Amino acid sequence: MAVHFCTIASGSSGNCAVVGSDSTRVLIDAGLSGKRIEAGLSAAGVVPQDIDAILITHEHSDHIQGAGIYSRRFDVPIYATPGTWEAMESYNSLGKVHPRNKMLVYSGERLVLNDLCIHPFAIPHDAAEPVGYSVESEGRKVAVATDIGRTTPLIERHIMDCDILLLEANHDVDLLENGPYPLPLQRRILGERGHLSNVAAGQLLRKVYSERLTHIYLGHLSEDNNRPAVAFQTVRDILNIHGIDTADTVRLRVAERHRPGQPVRLESDVRMLHLG
Repeated sequence: MAVHFCTIASGSSGNCAVVGSDSTRVLIDAGLSGKRIEAGLSAAGVVPQDIDAILITHEHSDHIQGAGIYSRRFDVPIYATPGTWEAMESYNSLGKVHPRNKMLVYSGERLVLNDLCIHPFAIPHDAAEPVGYSVESEGRKVAVATDIGRTTPLIERHIMDCDILLLEANHDVDLLENGPYPLPLQRRILGERGHLSNVAAGQLLRKVYSERLTHIYLGHLSEDNNRPAVAFQTVRDILNIHGIDTADTVRLRVAERHRPGQPVRLESDVRMLHLG
């Protein structure tokens, strides 16, 4: 048995990742067209019909664009917080979703889907009731934490002891402050309910790092206010300064904006299974 992870796309123009076990697969966000999600899953070796659920972090279009379409086509349940559901339905963002596929999650309450144990956790972002997710199975842990204006003890707790972590590195502060965005939008991004900078991402990773963490993805990069090489080098330098070897101990990547990344498969951690 194994745990699987792959980013389908990650950035301000659309976000989607697939995580699961040999028998259960879920999407975390579906911010692409249904056609692109299907193509991305196929490229990652996942049969689109095998998705068991869609977990929504919040209602912004770059996280939900294809969720309704995918749910209707494959009869897949969509999980979101009550506030997120209210926001999505008030703007009719998903189109018609069958009542049986409207499912609720709550920050701090565990959700069990077959052999996956899913933990939604509250994040500070300018949305109705946003959450990140950590997923545990087979003694392994994967977490997705993007669209977070600042770090919190709750976020730190949920992304601690991960094997795989997708963490936001949205912007370089200098590029943002000297770029084309008007001052009010800059302030929103830099605010406590905005987005995490490259430096803040590196500092958070340094704080939560453990030897268990072997795969780090930097995600949700701004197309205008960041560069993949800048994000990678900034975070790598912070980690290396603190003795975390990104050339050997942990594999650091920038998640692709418009195409799937390389799928990761981790075999069961028997030690963690015994501890559980």
